[in-house]
Amino acid sequence: MTDEGPLHEGQLPVTAGLVRRLVEDQLPQHRSLPLRPVAGGGTVCAVFRLGEDLTVRLPLTGDDAVQVGAALQAEARASAALAVVCPVPAPLPVVLGRPGHGYPLPWSVQTWVPGHDALVEDPAGSAAFAEDLGVVIDAFRASGTGGRTFVGERRDGRGGHLPDHDEWVDHCLAQSVGHDLDTASLGALWDDLRDLPPAGPDVMTHGDLMPGNVVVTDGRLGGLLDTGGFGPADRALDLVAAWHLLGAPARAVLRGRLGCTDLEWARGRAWALQQALGLVWYYAGSHPAISRVGRRTLARVLAG
Repeated sequence: MTDEGPLHEGQLPVTAGLVRRLVEDQLPQHRSLPLRPVAGGGTVCAVFRLGEDLTVRLPLTGDDAVQVGAALQAEARASAALAVVCPVPAPLPVVLGRPGHGYPLPWSVQTWVPGHDALVEDPAGSAAFAEDLGVVIDAFRASGTGGRTFVGERRDGRGGHLPDHDEWVDHCLAQSVGHDLDTASLGALWDDLRDLPPAGPDVMTHGDLMPGNVVVTDGRLGGLLDTGGFGPADRALDLVAAWHLLGAPARAVLRGRLGCTDLEWARGRAWALQQALGLVWYYAGSHPAISRVGRRTLARVLAG
């Protein structure tokens, strides 16, 4: 959550007092630890730091506790699997909490990854950061899917067929009118990219390598956050980081480190366009920093 107000329609109210009561009831061994909200928080969960080593995350939306609980369990499994192969620090699942004190959903506790995210420390000009990012993406790809595929797992969101997102892109372009974006050029670029064929078989991906999910330490990649989407997807999906995080020279370093083909790079550009289009208008009033990220990414995508 942010100081600007709720991020989502129907967002659940989450306060430090509520989280304190949940911790005291369900995690009595941690009841004496200090609790404080994480500045900026998340877009999917309210995030609180518990002591020095733990993070409490409460989903901001949802009305089906069983469904949310199943999703949190799946995220915990994915986070644990990512941490095993990730060359930089990543959160580990600790425990799932139960609804209580008027909060209707399960919630989770993870280990804390120290440092600032890329919304605070911009790595755009760091060739070393780009190299680090390439090492991480390579490690994910090398870990193997075990025969799993994006479609086979019935995953939602980005990472499958580009044309499946036509309706979303059209919606975002319509919503972006009045937000000082070149919607005509963005729409034309999507039309050019949407029919690109797959660049190869699915690989394991983080799935959401945008600035709020990447820790930067002195211009280097210091860790990853929001790792619950780790799973098989288009090998170009994690390339969104090239446009979300890097200026043109560092982007070229990442491409060279990964040895991307023209097709793979173009599909990464398409996924970055698809994601960034939703950031500008959706978060314009509730989280301006993320809205600005979307605007910057779209400018980079248009530039090539």
